[in-house]
Amino acid sequence: MGYFDVPEIEYTRYSNRQLAAIPLAFLAVALAILLIAYTVYGTPVALGMDFAGGTELTVETTDSESAIQTAFDEEPESIQSTGASNQYIVQFTSEDQQALTDQAEENLAPLEGNDEVVQETSSTSASFGAQAQQTALLGIVVAFVGMSVITFLLFRTFVPSIAIILSAFSDLVIPLAFMNLANIPLTLGTVAGLLMLIGYSVDSDILLNNHILRRGGSFYESTNEAIRTGVTMTITSMIAMLVMAIAATIMGVELLASIGTILFVGLAADLMNTYMLNLSLLRWYKFEGINR
Repeated sequence: MGYFDVPEIEYTRYSNRQLAAIPLAFLAVALAILLIAYTVYGTPVALGMDFAGGTELTVETTDSESAIQTAFDEEPESIQSTGASNQYIVQFTSEDQQALTDQAEENLAPLEGNDEVVQETSSTSASFGAQAQQTALLGIVVAFVGMSVITFLLFRTFVPSIAIILSAFSDLVIPLAFMNLANIPLTLGTVAGLLMLIGYSVDSDILLNNHILRRGGSFYESTNEAIRTGVTMTITSMIAMLVMAIAATIMGVELLASIGTILFVGLAADLMNTYMLNLSLLRWYKFEGINR
């Protein structure tokens, strides 16, 4: 396979503390953001309709988004263009689907040739959303625990395994904090993106650990070989996710745009965590720690 032109990093210039300081600082800031959000709003990340409950209307109207904003007694939670001309998805926290539909029909102008403004409706109860939230969070926990168990089975040593788990944990926490800052809600779709991120992040960490612990050659030769392969894999995925996010934004597909953005941020964090945090722990283990 081809590789990006990745220059060799002179890791000997930096101590283990220097390498670990930056990713640990990012992790601390991300945890602080999630803690503040939880203290203020009751959840570490804003919940979308899938988890919080509410109503979604797909409307076709000649009116502007600002007119849609004022057409209802309740202020919409979000208004998204679907990419089709004059078609919008309008979300509310209210579960009163019939009242919202009536208000849309009374206050918005339909397209020429259409009798109705509202084309589709869907509603999620708060209790069902809470159950879906618990199931989704359980899925993330199970995936993370499963990854941790497999990691311990692969390497059978404490420090290398903890290095992978800590890096993967940071790869999840940083995108969650970014979701708060970018106002991206937690939905079933974004949960799927986080689950994908666990797989992406562990790949590069296992690659690095395997090169250093199980292949011949010096520590830094093995490190640079792993970097050439791992960085190529990660940057290729980042470019794909960025293209998907931009294309989805242009076409008005907010879910795919959110997933692409989350994965791009998570993969960028993975580069930092793998080749600074994970590497610093491996180097300590190889040269200063006690091999078991």
